[in-house]
Amino acid sequence: MPAQTRGSGPAAGGEPGGRRPPRLRALDGLRLVAALMVCLYHYTGRDGVVAGAWGQSPKHLFPAALTGAASYGCLGVQIFFVISGFVICMSGWGRTLKAFTVSRVTRLYPAYWAAILLVTAVFALPWVAYRTVSPSDLLTNLTMLQQPVGAERVLGVCWTLWAELRFYLLFALAVVWPGATRQRVLMFCALWMAGAVLADASGEPFLKLVLVPEYAPFFIGGIGLYLVHRYGHDALAWGVVAAGWLLGQRYAVKALVAPAHVHVFHHRSALAVIAVVTLGFVAVAVVTLVPRIAGIGWRWLTTAGALTYPFYLVHEHLGWVAIHGLRHGLGLRPWVVLPLAVTGMLVLAWLMYRWVERPLAPRLKRLLTS
Repeated sequence: MPAQTRGSGPAAGGEPGGRRPPRLRALDGLRLVAALMVCLYHYTGRDGVVAGAWGQSPKHLFPAALTGAASYGCLGVQIFFVISGFVICMSGWGRTLKAFTVSRVTRLYPAYWAAILLVTAVFALPWVAYRTVSPSDLLTNLTMLQQPVGAERVLGVCWTLWAELRFYLLFALAVVWPGATRQRVLMFCALWMAGAVLADASGEPFLKLVLVPEYAPFFIGGIGLYLVHRYGHDALAWGVVAAGWLLGQRYAVKALVAPAHVHVFHHRSALAVIAVVTLGFVAVAVVTLVPRIAGIGWRWLTTAGALTYPFYLVHEHLGWVAIHGLRHGLGLRPWVVLPLAVTGMLVLAWLMYRWVERPLAPRLKRLLTS
């Protein structure tokens, strides 16, 4: 997911006089772990289009223990949102509204545009069995606003970007624009949490659209963890984290645990969902608050973090094509196809980072700030 993990200590956020903070490399690594969770879910933890790519349901190709565990991989998205709450609060601190907006645009759009065009081009190949969207919907997808205007999505995962964009807008208007302070961020968290709960209870579609109640607790929990990271341990910041976890697990259970009489790929356990959400919050806390972990300097973790966003964008749809080609074109066994497909998407992500994000993002930034 689109987040930079740079910053530590009181000078984080680039305030005047503050040195450039060190990168939280362990958080980069955690982002890739979350992306791989989502990937495993898309490849082996569900039916649908991927079953067509495999030729049959993954539950008939892999052990039940794997497919059952993989069905919880979708919770990698919630872990992403916790990380995003931490990172966006960190990156927005001390920035002007324009600087914050430019940083988000240059982080989000280059790889996203490349993924949109690449998936559309691959799906248009005559030997690929997947349908492309209409020209109008393709052009609309380039804005990242296809969902609110009702256009068909090119990327299945882009619904998470729509949730992120709404979080960015709320945070920018309520915190970045007037200037980030501890009190203002705490007030933002309290008001957003209360508003999200009330919006969900009201059933009013517009309020639910704006306040994102089903994912707000995860963003808010991440913001609370950043306050602890920046200012140290205190009851209010940890209260924000606790509220995000308590409400977040409820929304996750509600969305992902189906009644016993409903036919689903795998019946998830409510306790297991709670456990994965809890581990996600704990993992973000550990890699940002425990000095020995937060201070890890392994450079390969930075590369892992750089691969996460392009990998997340392309792994699902192009993974279908890779799985189908390896399974039916080359006749490889499922246990060989799975790691090859994941590795192939990671290689493609590196190519996108190297030849799209690295050269295009600075140029886009200069264009927007000139």
